[in-house]
Amino acid sequence: MLHKKNLTIWLSFLAFFSALNQTAAESPEIFNSEKETFKLELLADGLDHPWGMVFLPDETLLITEREKGLKLYKNKNLRDISLHNFPAVRTRGQGGLLDIAIHPTFEQNQLIYFTYSHPLKEGSTTALAQARFAGQKLLDPQTIFIAETGSTTSRHYGSRIRFNTDGLLFMTIGDRGNRHSAQKLNSHAGKVLRLNDQGQPAANNPFVQDDTALSEIYSYGHRNPQGLAKHYLTGEMWVSEHGPRGGDEINQLQAGSNYGWPIITYGKEYIGGSIGEGTHHPNMQQPVHQWTPSIAPAGITFYSGDAFPNWKGNLFTSALKFKLLVRQELLDGKIVHEERLLEEEVGRIRAVEQGPDDFLYILTDANNGTLYRLKPPNM
Repeated sequence: MLHKKNLTIWLSFLAFFSALNQTAAESPEIFNSEKETFKLELLADGLDHPWGMVFLPDETLLITEREKGLKLYKNKNLRDISLHNFPAVRTRGQGGLLDIAIHPTFEQNQLIYFTYSHPLKEGSTTALAQARFAGQKLLDPQTIFIAETGSTTSRHYGSRIRFNTDGLLFMTIGDRGNRHSAQKLNSHAGKVLRLNDQGQPAANNPFVQDDTALSEIYSYGHRNPQGLAKHYLTGEMWVSEHGPRGGDEINQLQAGSNYGWPIITYGKEYIGGSIGEGTHHPNMQQPVHQWTPSIAPAGITFYSGDAFPNWKGNLFTSALKFKLLVRQELLDGKIVHEERLLEEEVGRIRAVEQGPDDFLYILTDANNGTLYRLKPPNM
């Protein structure tokens, strides 16, 4: 049992360090980029490998944690949302509870969507779940789509989901560690899928009339796409994906297109040596941009706000390997300039989103993951 005097000293230490943490959170660091000056504000920490985030219409932020956790952030408060009735999740390797998105008419139907690693008799696969979110509770969660990947590995699940302007859901799935599956149209591995809001294939998908192909497939030849974003002006869907040793890619998605993996890639084997046939093939798409050496790109977003006018139209990519945020300028659909921000400042950045306040929000991937906000210094 602690002596009363020792207890008083211990409580004083706790109060001191709490004050230090509060001061650090209330005194954001200022950074100068080529086009804007911003301050980095710590909003929350203690997250367990956060993976995805989405803003609700009331500006509440929901955050998924890979080890089957769901957090609600609002007004500097972070609270748990129960997942006791959520489908079983296989939290192993790169698998777990992954991305999150809300229905385009969420205010009317309260529908919310998750991707996760779904356990199978042998191995696991990427799946899509739907639930209602009302009264800060997750109601009636159910799995509405289970990918056919035929994999027993615990890597390369993808997995991002975004709705396009037509109300269709795009979903990315990695090659699940079986690289040649990315070229097989009878497998969902290494694909981007396009579904309706009930998890069924979109009616005008490119392979719906092909009896040898899965009708959910929109594009193929992807390695491990972990970023997905809709361009705010054109409505085009863009994707980021991990290469092996180099050859990370940014791609603009086109229906029915083959993005090459593993036949063409700018990456190399981890143990040395080339992969496939080289970097070009006449029937396969070239990336809009590729990184060699690899930066391990994850979530992406196009900035469309007014808080940072000189960043408007830029593509932001979160990166795991070099622990940074990439800003890229585009011209006529091509990337013409790149700047690297926050390198080695906050750790592995898993996701980036623009908030309703026009500020940028980022999540760091760690067992003490953090939520930060980039905002102008005068705001």
